[in-house]
Amino acid sequence: MERAEAEAIYDSGREAVVAVLLRMDEQIQQLTKQVAEQGAKHEKRIAELERRLNRNSQNSSTPPSQDPPGAPERKRPDPSGRSQGAQLGHRGKGRKLLPAEAVDRVVDHRPRRCGCGRRFEEGEEVGPPARHQITELPEIAVAVTEHRLHRRLCPGCGKATRAELPAGVPAGAFGPRLEAAVATLAVRNRVSRRDTVELAGELFGAGLASGTVDAILARMGEALAEPYEDLLARIRAAPALNVDETGWKLRGQKRTLWGAVTSRAAVFRIAPDRHEREVAALLGEDFAGIVGSDRWWAYRGFDPDRRQACWSHLIRDLTAHSEGLAAQKRFGETGLDIARRLFAVWNDFREHGDRARLGREVAPLKRELKTLLERGSVGRPNKLTWGFSKNLLKIWPALWTFVEVEGVEPTNNRAERALRGPVIHRKLSLGSQSERGETTTQRLLSASVTCRLQGRSLFAYLADVLGARVRGDPAPLLA
Repeated sequence: MERAEAEAIYDSGREAVVAVLLRMDEQIQQLTKQVAEQGAKHEKRIAELERRLNRNSQNSSTPPSQDPPGAPERKRPDPSGRSQGAQLGHRGKGRKLLPAEAVDRVVDHRPRRCGCGRRFEEGEEVGPPARHQITELPEIAVAVTEHRLHRRLCPGCGKATRAELPAGVPAGAFGPRLEAAVATLAVRNRVSRRDTVELAGELFGAGLASGTVDAILARMGEALAEPYEDLLARIRAAPALNVDETGWKLRGQKRTLWGAVTSRAAVFRIAPDRHEREVAALLGEDFAGIVGSDRWWAYRGFDPDRRQACWSHLIRDLTAHSEGLAAQKRFGETGLDIARRLFAVWNDFREHGDRARLGREVAPLKRELKTLLERGSVGRPNKLTWGFSKNLLKIWPALWTFVEVEGVEPTNNRAERALRGPVIHRKLSLGSQSERGETTTQRLLSASVTCRLQGRSLFAYLADVLGARVRGDPAPLLA
């Protein structure tokens, strides 16, 4: 009896131990699976963080100014083996002399003695004189004109009447040319208020204060209201343009500066954010032209047939893929090869202008890229190439508009170049401090970049605008 009881106790204990071991084994398997899953997640997270850490101006939209110290140097063309500077046999390019009628003053110098000691007589000259021209600034000082408004007493009614300022005389303390110079220093040369005050005193002998500079810029912004609206109307009627956006600040809060640019005009608008509704507010709901841009989601409202996606941005993305591993690396390298050949074809077109030949040479590149994207969008072997391929296929026609439409380029460089000056302006000024300041800034930036695109003097244009305002005439437009 005692032996049977012992065996029963032993059997029950063994069953209990086996049950515990089975539960432990199940828990170990669950924990092993969980650790493997967490490890895979952490590996993906680490890979994503490393990818973000390695972003620079060559593989993303990050500007070169924000490249980290460890970013790779930009690729330079292979050295030709020649030394720097002009090569042997190169024709020098000196400063050309102005024609005689453009010279303000002529000073003649004649030698008195020959090297042998003989004195020259009058008239002993041979050949034309050598010409040496010096360009110099005259002494600059502002001209102060005092207008005295006299009063006269009427002997009939006994009322005193004061004279009025004649038409064309500003009501303020400064003339159009001085105010145009101040505005040009602020918007084109991005000179601070304090430095503008100093320069005005040193260069022109004009006494200004920082508040005076602000008042001048505000008046300039008001005077540009009509030219700005005319520019906006011209942009909205353009058959093709480029659009880009960048950050802005209003009293330290985030805003967005939008720019729409053609070959001869630029309009800037400061808006709350980078939403697609702001594109419509800039270009108008009925814009019927072609929009060149990057692939930011705010432009998705435009039909791909009326878009041109930027190939420079595409190259940066493909560069990022080529820095990946295995299939992603091969995907990126193949795409970069297609892009390089496409730009070779485009550069040839810009030199010879044969659009039919452009279409023929681009056709096989289109087929190669589509095959690459279709393979990259099947089966999701790599999340990054899968999403990238899908998104490009959605806007497929927008990659090739430049092949068919005159005036459309495969990049968004025109808009990006137009925004460089405003970006520097933002970094130096820290944005705007009021809504009125935003309005003034967007009008001044529009006038500045448009004048540069048209090759005209911003100073001369602003002086004409202020002069027309003083006379009560319509402001000259930036046609």
